[in-house]
Amino acid sequence: MTINRYILSSEFCESVRDGTHDTPKQTNSGYRLVTSKHIKNGQINSDEGYFISEKDFKKINERSLVDQWDVLMSMIGTIGEAAIVKDQPKYAIKNVALFKCGDELKAKWLYYFLCSPEGKGQLFSNQKGASQQFVSLTQLRNLQIPIRDQSTMKKITDILSAYDYLIENNQKQIRLLEEAAMRLYKEWFVNLRFPGYENTKIIDGVPEGWSRKKLIDIADITMGQSPKSEYYNDKQQGLPFHQGVTNYGYRFVIDEKYSTSYTRIAEAGSILFSVRAPVGRMNITKNKIVIGRGLAAINHREGLQSFLFYMLKNRFYKDDLIGNGAIYASITKSALHSQEFLIPSDNLANKFNSVAKSIDQQITNADRQIILLKQARDKLLPKLMNGDIEV
Repeated sequence: MTINRYILSSEFCESVRDGTHDTPKQTNSGYRLVTSKHIKNGQINSDEGYFISEKDFKKINERSLVDQWDVLMSMIGTIGEAAIVKDQPKYAIKNVALFKCGDELKAKWLYYFLCSPEGKGQLFSNQKGASQQFVSLTQLRNLQIPIRDQSTMKKITDILSAYDYLIENNQKQIRLLEEAAMRLYKEWFVNLRFPGYENTKIIDGVPEGWSRKKLIDIADITMGQSPKSEYYNDKQQGLPFHQGVTNYGYRFVIDEKYSTSYTRIAEAGSILFSVRAPVGRMNITKNKIVIGRGLAAINHREGLQSFLFYMLKNRFYKDDLIGNGAIYASITKSALHSQEFLIPSDNLANKFNSVAKSIDQQITNADRQIILLKQARDKLLPKLMNGDIEV
């Protein structure tokens, strides 16, 4: 077994800083502001941050400029979600740890350390705050980073990066498959170029056999209701519990919190719809779960779940913004129930659902591969970094 040598993160990195603690005013355009909640599963979801002015962007970057091969990490609320900055960014950061690494090897080594049980252990043993957990800048600078000789560090990061490369490829495949299904939906049901459209009469702008229906007329909708917090746990006791988008993945929710009190249930395969900001964001649950007040579970009454998913995605194409241009900070039960849609004939809806269901199965397969790759990588990671396995 190889024994690692340790140095402080402040010595390993060029510098260790954090983003602004101010709250810049939101603008309609400009530069994105990335916060802790935008770093998840090794990804920096900068497109989800709100816009700030160029003036605020420059002011923040006087102290906290993010460069390629830096490592960002959530440090308030959710602790320890890390990601590597692989391209030259065009965003500013708020309440985010900034490790200035300077090169690819250092960035990858630090990232994998922060993802390792040893790294998580150091972070979680140092977190503070009664109501909202956080790690201070001093504590971040005093992290003990294990190091090996440069050649060994490169071999280890290359092995782990190979897993991440395959994970990213599967994530890209999921996005492309979903985009393909979405394009097909729009071609058939928005542009009205569906199979047989040439021979279908259009009456008052609606193809013959189609009708306008409310969401409640075609789907079962369960509005969430949160159990008391005393029933929550992270020991996998009871059923998985979700009450907002915190544990949303790209497509499927990630089960982390559990509840032994079952208030409102969403069955496996349900579409989870966020009814509070961000309104309209959707995920799918693979398991039977408990849902809290921030979510609704939606299921098509005839089992056309893929058709329903893309129909809703076409309407709620952007957070808090419905297809008719209305902006919602939250959506009530009655407002959700009364959402009106142009519904095609049963035959056409079934045809689309059959095609989309096949695409969705490919998405499920790709997601399963991601899970297996992550499990293999995470088992290997600590053994490689601790020297339990020689490279």
